[in-house]
Amino acid sequence: MYFLSGWPKRLLCPLESLEQPLHIQTDPQRAFFAVLSPSQLSVWYCRPSVLIVSYKELSKAASQFGPYKQAEWRPDSTMIAVSTANGYILFFEIPSTRDKYLYEPMYPKGSPHLKGTPHYKEEQCAPSLSLEMKKVLDLQASITSLQSMLEDLLVATADGFLHLVHWDGMTNGRKAINLCTVPFSVDLQSSRGSFLGFEDVYIRDMEYCATLDGFAVVFNDGRVGFITPMSSRLTAEQLHGVWAQDVIDGTCVAVNNKYRLMAFGCANGSVQVYTVDTTTGAMQFSHKLELTPKQYPDIWNKTGPVKLIRWSPDSCVVMVTWECGGFSLWSVFGAQLICTLGGDFAYQSDGAKKDPLKISSMTWGSEGYHLWVIDGNSSSNMKPERDTYNEARQFGILQFHFIKSALTVNPCMSNQEQVLLQGEDRLYLNCGDAAQAQSPRNTSHSEHKPTRERGPFSDGSSDSQGLSTLLGHRHWHVVQIHSTYLESNWPIRFSAIDKLGQNVAVVGKFGFAHYSLLTKKWKLFGNITQEQNMMVTGGLAWWNDFIVLACYNLNDRQEELRIYLRTSNLDNAFAHITKVQADTLLLSVFRDMVILFRADCSICLYSIERRPEGLNPTASIQVLQEVSMSRYIPHPFLVVSVTLTSVRTETGITLKMPQQACEAESIMLNLAGQLIMLQRDRSGPQIRDKDNNPNQRKHLPFCAPVVLAQSVENVWTTSRINKQKRHLLEALWLSCGGAGMKVWLPLFPRDHRKPHSFLSRRIMLPFHINIYPLAVLFEDALVLGAVNDTVLYDCLYTQTSAREHLEVLFPFSIVERTSQIYLHHILRQLLVRNLGEQALLLAHSCATLPYFPHVLELMLHEVLEEEATSREPIPDPLLPTVAKFITEFPLFLQTVVHCARKTEYALWNYLFAAVGNPKDLFEECLMAQDLDTAASYLIILQNMEVPAVSRQHATLLFNTALEQGKWDLCRHMIRFLKAIGSGETETPPATPTTQEPSSSSGFEFFRHRSISLSQSAENLHSKFNLTKTLSMPSGPSGKRCSKDSDCAENMYIDMMLWRHARRLLEEIKLKDLGCFAAQLGFELIGWLCKERARAARVEDFVFALKKLHKDFRWPLPVIPASSITSPFKNGKYKTAVGEQLLKSQSVDTFVNMETDTGVSNTPRSRSWLGAISSSQREIDTVSSHGPHMQDAFLSPLLSKGDECSIGSATDLTETSSVVDGDWTMVDENFSGLSLTQSELEHLSLELASKGPHKSQVQLRYLLHIFMEAGCLDWCVIIGLILRESSVINQVFSIIQSSDIDGEICQNIKTGLYAVDRWASTDCPGYKPFLNIIKPQIQKLSEIVEEQVQPEAFQPVNPSKVTEQVNPRAEESRILSSHGTNPQSDAGNISASRHEEDKSKTEVEDSFQEGSYDCIVS
Repeated sequence: MYFLSGWPKRLLCPLESLEQPLHIQTDPQRAFFAVLSPSQLSVWYCRPSVLIVSYKELSKAASQFGPYKQAEWRPDSTMIAVSTANGYILFFEIPSTRDKYLYEPMYPKGSPHLKGTPHYKEEQCAPSLSLEMKKVLDLQASITSLQSMLEDLLVATADGFLHLVHWDGMTNGRKAINLCTVPFSVDLQSSRGSFLGFEDVYIRDMEYCATLDGFAVVFNDGRVGFITPMSSRLTAEQLHGVWAQDVIDGTCVAVNNKYRLMAFGCANGSVQVYTVDTTTGAMQFSHKLELTPKQYPDIWNKTGPVKLIRWSPDSCVVMVTWECGGFSLWSVFGAQLICTLGGDFAYQSDGAKKDPLKISSMTWGSEGYHLWVIDGNSSSNMKPERDTYNEARQFGILQFHFIKSALTVNPCMSNQEQVLLQGEDRLYLNCGDAAQAQSPRNTSHSEHKPTRERGPFSDGSSDSQGLSTLLGHRHWHVVQIHSTYLESNWPIRFSAIDKLGQNVAVVGKFGFAHYSLLTKKWKLFGNITQEQNMMVTGGLAWWNDFIVLACYNLNDRQEELRIYLRTSNLDNAFAHITKVQADTLLLSVFRDMVILFRADCSICLYSIERRPEGLNPTASIQVLQEVSMSRYIPHPFLVVSVTLTSVRTETGITLKMPQQACEAESIMLNLAGQLIMLQRDRSGPQIRDKDNNPNQRKHLPFCAPVVLAQSVENVWTTSRINKQKRHLLEALWLSCGGAGMKVWLPLFPRDHRKPHSFLSRRIMLPFHINIYPLAVLFEDALVLGAVNDTVLYDCLYTQTSAREHLEVLFPFSIVERTSQIYLHHILRQLLVRNLGEQALLLAHSCATLPYFPHVLELMLHEVLEEEATSREPIPDPLLPTVAKFITEFPLFLQTVVHCARKTEYALWNYLFAAVGNPKDLFEECLMAQDLDTAASYLIILQNMEVPAVSRQHATLLFNTALEQGKWDLCRHMIRFLKAIGSGETETPPATPTTQEPSSSSGFEFFRHRSISLSQSAENLHSKFNLTKTLSMPSGPSGKRCSKDSDCAENMYIDMMLWRHARRLLEEIKLKDLGCFAAQLGFELIGWLCKERARAARVEDFVFALKKLHKDFRWPLPVIPASSITSPFKNGKYKTAVGEQLLKSQSVDTFVNMETDTGVSNTPRSRSWLGAISSSQREIDTVSSHGPHMQDAFLSPLLSKGDECSIGSATDLTETSSVVDGDWTMVDENFSGLSLTQSELEHLSLELASKGPHKSQVQLRYLLHIFMEAGCLDWCVIIGLILRESSVINQVFSIIQSSDIDGEICQNIKTGLYAVDRWASTDCPGYKPFLNIIKPQIQKLSEIVEEQVQPEAFQPVNPSKVTEQVNPRAEESRILSSHGTNPQSDAGNISASRHEEDKSKTEVEDSFQEGSYDCIVS
């Protein structure tokens, strides 16, 4: 509603007087304010805050009159009455010198500011005024209160009299009224009231209330009352007083004319707010403003008596101060907005307590943007010595700045979903992102913000903004109001925003201006006289692209309703103008209708229609209906808001005729906080005209008004329709100040059944929220608001100068956006009233909201906390009903466990007595495969059950998690089981940190680690005989065995892990086995060594081969058609393109070159050239970490396209790992290599039969593991898949050189023959590779048959190494001699491939000379 902004300012006084100010009072127009010192009266201008004139009393007169006490302005601001301590009233006249100004604005040369603006001097500059004492009136008694009342001045004196004085200083012969003669009673119906009866009773404070026509008074004995004249004459015989029975310690009073409220300050620090019952005339208690011990435990009862109460100019908020210091701001019906007795206002950043600000007098500035305050502490703070002449004196007047909601002055904003706040020179919007979301041009502002899209819940309706836009972040979109408009039209009185949140309009003293958030431009009147001749009176609203406003035409002296088009120039020529009979006080738009409330208490409905005429479309307006409300409204000023809605009570009609739900069915009128509904009368005959012209159709009359609610501050309703969320969109939302919110919810019969006769059509549900509501998001079940926050900057200043700095005394105030869910409150209220069916309908309609699980959790949590901590037994507990309600939703299990874990342990038994046994709920989670929720239940079981039960359930969950591959959960469960085993049952296990890479056994394929293994039979077979095998870094299980080998719990966990590994291996799920080992740190090599002859033995080679192809998405090899059908090579059947290519190992590595260089290859690519070119950028140059570092050779590709060139290091992507390698250019003859057509086909086929790069890395890793563990049959299968004869050679050389079990050899032989048979029949693509390794297979069969000792075989000699290298060199020579076409792309690529092969060979050689290594790049 109202929010503090920034730091307060301190006014500088140019006078030398040392007198401290003691009273401040603004004039009725709030353009000036008067400041009283003990012997001085000053008049200041409000904007800018400058001193205009000061009157200093002569010392002789000052001693006669006594010090000045209080000032009061005449309603037309031409006089000031000042009361003095010795009972005098001094009347000062302020003659205005018409054309003299103290200040005038200076503009720089060439400035576009309009010098010729009419009245610009009056608006912008302080006028020159003078003060003349006209009259002195001696009342011969101490004056306690001074009050201006219409044309008279009402003065209360300490001798118990009321004086009615005319402004010219005459009493007009009227007698003073003795209060003892005024009868007082409880209400006006009493025939005779009692008299005060004491001689020394007098009025301590009083204030006149125009709308109640009487005075609220506080007597010196603490009693409070209301004195009203029974007739127009104000004489003792005609006055009658009414007591407020409960107040006996009153100190001060302030009245609110708009809401007819009287706020009485009390000595206990609270404020009692009363209104007058219109029927009996009795004083009726409305509400109380008091600090609660919950919010302010230290200070709530130590504030002292209430000192001052001041209502804001728009009557929406009230400021309260106390004798002991501090102030607080409250909404009209008691919602607390600000209090300076806590937080940063009361404490410094180091925790020291500050002295609260003691306010001796205060008054509101224009439109409530400022509060002028006299600092009561300032007199003690002032330094006694005089300041130098050139410095202005800092004296104790502070100016606080406020930002307020647009709803306070323009209530038609309540049918929108935006929050709009207005300050004196800027607007704060919560929808700034909409501009970025819809404006592609707008780059400068959207660079640093993510573009917000329309929320997922806006059902495509064009007038609803997205949820993410309205909730985007905590910061406001601030729009600075155009300075040209502001300087001649300050202050801003109204503001409005359109439904999409893309345009805002503001109204100042005259005219209006509007701003587009998309273009970031203001539009002002081109003709300044048109602007100055128009004064907006009833507010303004947007209708599509039009601005609708009610104004007074100063030229024609005529009330008008105008409509301006946003897109055209701002000029009356483009406006549609309709004359209106009486002054318009309020305006609102509903769909295509405009509703006006006028000063004659009548309501007028207009239809508004768009007319496309020429370039600029216009809108036309027609009167539909007029409704007189003068019978029900005592004073037109009391109407706070008027709204058209589609709300009505007969929901049965809505169901039969849903199209009628669009119509304007009722008028909602907020009359001084009473919400009154006028509904259309459908009881009479409803015969439609045949022509059905909506303008000709006679509109239905309205029924008599019905009061819906009391103490209403704001009303929200929407004109949109959403059949899915009818409850929320057809409801009426009310903000009731301190009483929270209310919703008038429609109740629908289910499935179009006939509604129950006993069930009302609507129900009013109250609920409390923690924020002040400023907007309601209807579909999203959210309330938007704003909240004041503070920032301390006192550490920036040194302690010596701290007294002077306001930045130290006060924190910096900021306004933050906030929001709150309210759905759980409504569901709970429905369940309390046994309306479970309605609650279900409502909840199901909102089940898609992202925070719906949170709604259920909140409802369960709040009911549980209330009932479980209640001291008295609850006769009808709600928790079982809420629990049953939540079971209707699939999120039931999560909701319960989340609620339990956020609640203290003592309440768990009460919770689970209502929702069910946690063991049963755990089992339900397992059945529903919701393992994470089951894990949460496990922690609850651990606290509520014995360890044996939680171990049993943990084992169940652990096994399920292993099966589903939930590795994080598995790690948690291992720790959990160990904690149970070691007796740590008191505390649930903490969430583990992320596992270190070292414990993952290197099998982290998912982190794209490529492992390059060089296979060498020579070092492998020698290593195989060594007792110390190369093992991977041991994970948690390795540490576990060394530490707690005798611990039964660890054995128990190991057994489960072994069982799972065995199952994976038996089902040939090698990929899952690798993940399992890597994620859980399972020692795979050691376990495989034990299981070599059992689970790790391959029973069916062909099935295993097929399964691995499928698991690793590795394509089966195929034979090229050309190699069978092509006539060259004498037509004989060849398995590859040349005998040389077939026989040489170098081709094998050439084709598999991608494997080691780490190219991520696209499998089954149609164009192999495309595949190579796309993968060129991702080449990883292998770097060996061995003792012999090799240079990496890269040759330039002489291709035309850039995508194939790898000539520069920048072409390598981040995945490449070039370590310490030199970039060396190779001899140019390499770049001229080319391939024949058949060789191209062969290569493309080989590339197409590769699997994904990731699978390749995984297979090589598994190959390494199986080699280490001696599972040679698995090594053979992986060698077959990779089609690398070197792997097969390694296996066979191990078999030859080591003492290998004959069964394994027999198994490998049988398996290979089975694969051969299968290849012959089903997969001929394997035949060429099987032909290559046929000699080794035959050698193996000989070994098996003869059972020859392995010692008889020689280990592989160095000549074998040269045999492997030589063919490669030879092949290079052959190919380079054929290189005749240097321009051919194929030649270039093959050259780079061969040359990389060469570097790879050298790397492999280095591995053979050095140690066997595993390279992780």
